[in-house]
Amino acid sequence: MELPQAWRMRLSFRNATVAVCFLNVVAALLLIQGFISSASSRSKISASQFNSAQFRYIKESEEIRLAMQPLELIKRVREIEQEVYAEPETVQQKDTKQTAAVDLSKRLNDLRSLNDASSLKALEEWRKRKMERARQRELGKNGTFTSQA
Repeated sequence: MELPQAWRMRLSFRNATVAVCFLNVVAALLLIQGFISSASSRSKISASQFNSAQFRYIKESEEIRLAMQPLELIKRVREIEQEVYAEPETVQQKDTKQTAAVDLSKRLNDLRSLNDASSLKALEEWRKRKMERARQRELGKNGTFTSQA
């Protein structure tokens, strides 16, 4: 009976999980080592395949390819693109500012003409009230002097 209990203690879920995780880590390390060794062996093979003549040929072809690029044309195209994008914004900004200024001046003129008419009317009413108050005071003064005398 002691033997099966000893195996039960050794084969618990926790111990089984630890064992499986350990095997997974070992397998992952072996796979990584295999990828690294195959990549390094490929680079050694590819580097050893090229000789100086092939390196010279590759270098010359790169120089020819770079020489064939129309660098001045590319620069000019970029300048034109920047001009195209820059000009409409400035023209549009000027147009919007100009129209806003014209609208503002029209509104001010309209407001001024309306204010002139309404302010003249208000001024006349104020003058009438002021004259009426002055008359009331004069009548009050005259009335108080006559009653005191």
